[in-house]
Amino acid sequence: MQIVRLVTIAASVTFGILLTQPANAQSPLETQAHDHAPVVLAAATADQSEVDATKAVLRDLWIGHVFWVRNVVVAQLAGDAAAQDAAEVQVVANAQAIAASIEPFYGADARAQFFELLAGHYGAVKAYLDASVAGDTGEQSDATAMLLGNATGIADFLSTANPYLPKDAVEGLLQAHGGHHIAQIQQLLGKEYLEEARTWTEMTQHMYVIADATADALAQQFAERF
Repeated sequence: MQIVRLVTIAASVTFGILLTQPANAQSPLETQAHDHAPVVLAAATADQSEVDATKAVLRDLWIGHVFWVRNVVVAQLAGDAAAQDAAEVQVVANAQAIAASIEPFYGADARAQFFELLAGHYGAVKAYLDASVAGDTGEQSDATAMLLGNATGIADFLSTANPYLPKDAVEGLLQAHGGHHIAQIQQLLGKEYLEEARTWTEMTQHMYVIADATADALAQQFAERF
């Protein structure tokens, strides 16, 4: 269980956020969130109990991401600066924990690079939130482009590090994830709470897909360590 223990270190970091956004024109990312089919990677050849334990840790980390980002959105829409600041601290801590989860496999430099990319993802989501609150459709479009570019950057990084994470598949998963953020922001801003509840269910299930695909790919690349 060495790998599970190493990855579990990341899970000890606390998370926090809630995102909300105004109802505006549907973006390409939002469309992809509903249209993109989950990618299933080949089964790992490592000890399945350790693979499953690693999946559980990574699921917790990725659920922490969407939980705390949602808190940022909700706090900003409510005008609660203290709650928003606290949630943003947890968003950063969670991104550090997700980045730390790959360090046992790829080293400290990769951890730092992955954190920078995750910070860019949140920066794009926050830019979309700010633009939506302001009703600035031009800035919304720019933020959407930032999300798409960041998805490409993360896909490049992960696919280069691990041949079992194909770039196109990873990029599609991340584009769909960005679309969930956008839909959630629009629905919370528009007080469409039942619709947002459905988006939250889709978003959390999608986090499981990303976490499980990552764990399977690590187990295939580093089978001797599981």
